[in-house]
Amino acid sequence: MIPPLPEGQPPTFRTTVHGTLFGERAVHVAAVVQGDELILIPDPPMEEDPAVWVHARGGEPLGHLPPEINKWLAPWLQRGGGATATAVRVHGADVPSWKRLVVEVHCAEGTEVR
Repeated sequence: MIPPLPEGQPPTFRTTVHGTLFGERAVHVAAVVQGDELILIPDPPMEEDPAVWVHARGGEPLGHLPPEINKWLAPWLQRGGGATATAVRVHGADVPSWKRLVVEVHCAEGTEVR
């Protein structure tokens, strides 16, 4: 069973993806198109400040969600929560790196897993 979302947190929201310039991430972000389904993976529970990482369907890392979202979403996912992400805006090098990829996150509610 999927745990309830933390109080006051939305089941659906849009956010930017951070850290898109490290390693080969910029190349992978450039291959993303609006409407692509993406994978969300939290850091292992032993991390002091766990992040939620955004990956392309092929497994390539694209970046991570902002710290204020990681703070509640990573522990919820680690406890068995489920979430999906869809690319809603993808920009090129003419836009600051932290604004290049915007995703819509859908958190599963109740026993539903998307």
